[in-house]
Amino acid sequence: MQLKTRQTKPLLTLSSRVAREDDRKVVSEGVALRFGQNLRRCRQLAGLSQEELGERASLHRTEIGKLEKGERLARIDTLVRLAGAMSIRPEELIEGIHWTPAQAKYGTFTFGTPPRTADD
Repeated sequence: MQLKTRQTKPLLTLSSRVAREDDRKVVSEGVALRFGQNLRRCRQLAGLSQEELGERASLHRTEIGKLEKGERLARIDTLVRLAGAMSIRPEELIEGIHWTPAQAKYGTFTFGTPPRTADD
């Protein structure tokens, strides 16, 4: 009995796949840190403690702390709940976080002022 082999596209080598995942993790951590800074600033401007914000947003106070420290990244529903609990626009929580599309495959996040495009 002869086994048939199937032709497949070459897969990424493990090392290059891991390197790309590590790069994404570092970028996600940057996003989480910036989000946390924005959340803390907005919460303090609203005059709320972490516990008060947690109660208003139906989140535990420790979750607020983890978000502010950049240990967690909020899902979209959590972002909307937090913004609503502070009576602010959701955009204020992602202020300074921008996505830059790539020419080929992989774009990247940037922080601060949005990059200029050819249309600007």
